[in-house]
Amino acid sequence: MAFVTHYFSRLRRAIFRRLWHDGAIMELSDSRAIDLFLDMQIAEKGAATNSLLAYRSDLRLASQSLEGRLATADESGLAALFAGWAGLKPASLARKRSALRRFFAFLAAEGVREDDPSLSIAAVKLPRPLPRTLSASDVTRLFEQAEADLAAATSASSDAGHADHAGHHALPRQALRLRVLLELLYGSGLRASELVSLPRHAIRPPQPYAIVCGKGGKERLVPISEPALAAVAAWQAGLDAGSRWLFPSGKGHLSRLRLYQLIRALAGRCGLDPAHISPHVLRHAFATHMLEHGADLRVLQTLLGHADIKTTEIYTHVQPQRLRDTVTQLHPLADGFEDSAENGTAKSDSCAGNGTAKSDSSG
Repeated sequence: MAFVTHYFSRLRRAIFRRLWHDGAIMELSDSRAIDLFLDMQIAEKGAATNSLLAYRSDLRLASQSLEGRLATADESGLAALFAGWAGLKPASLARKRSALRRFFAFLAAEGVREDDPSLSIAAVKLPRPLPRTLSASDVTRLFEQAEADLAAATSASSDAGHADHAGHHALPRQALRLRVLLELLYGSGLRASELVSLPRHAIRPPQPYAIVCGKGGKERLVPISEPALAAVAAWQAGLDAGSRWLFPSGKGHLSRLRLYQLIRALAGRCGLDPAHISPHVLRHAFATHMLEHGADLRVLQTLLGHADIKTTEIYTHVQPQRLRDTVTQLHPLADGFEDSAENGTAKSDSCAGNGTAKSDSSG
């Protein structure tokens, strides 16, 4: 399906280029321009579905605000557009700016426009909040509750004496599914969208890894822990033979919203605040705990599927104690650092020293 979409996107662009440069198309409507831009994002950038939906929404709203004259807008038109968006949150403004910058760069590259008015749009300063995460003890509570739920559901099904009855059989299956979801979220750091859309045979126990299709259709190798493999094997054994997905639901696969609801409900049952827990928080916990136990930042970048190392670096800011411990343990003057942290004597000695000592310590 992805190949077909990619093929026809390229075909539509090729036809447009030929007609435009031959003069068969004299004017380009906003709707047509947006569709061609999205084709380019699919064919050349491999943009993710969520990115395409965001681009389409932002560009269509911009076109409506400019009364259908987005593709021909000048700098003053875009300035008026952003003035009307002044009440939006910085993150929303930054996303809209990005969509417009990409859109006008595309029009200039295709020869539709000779200028790029979006270059005049000022950058939006974004605060970068630290990722919300969980302590190791909180994660343990989640796993213990999931295990208790599974044991209780299995016991209830056996006591009823109707293991073949759909209602009783569904209880342990649902509890087992939740256990598998939790293992893969925290054990492998998968995104919610990656997890729910895993094909049935994406994980093949006892192979200790899976090939995951992430953002933009990019594939990466993800290790799977032994407990996760065991849970997945038990789950796969009960799937229908014709099931396409590892986590089927209705005519498709489990939705991200349902996964979100399941994780929050689990948090509530074990006494954690559901408002502070989500599938993405478990992904953050995976990354933070990996770094705390000595994982290399580049390795973590690969595991998480981050295109830019800067995205991964934010996890270094949520563990200042580990950074200090690393210096204390590995620096050649480790004892001096430790003493400084404990009583501040190193600082006082430095300040009391002569000018030569001060100049030697600079840089």
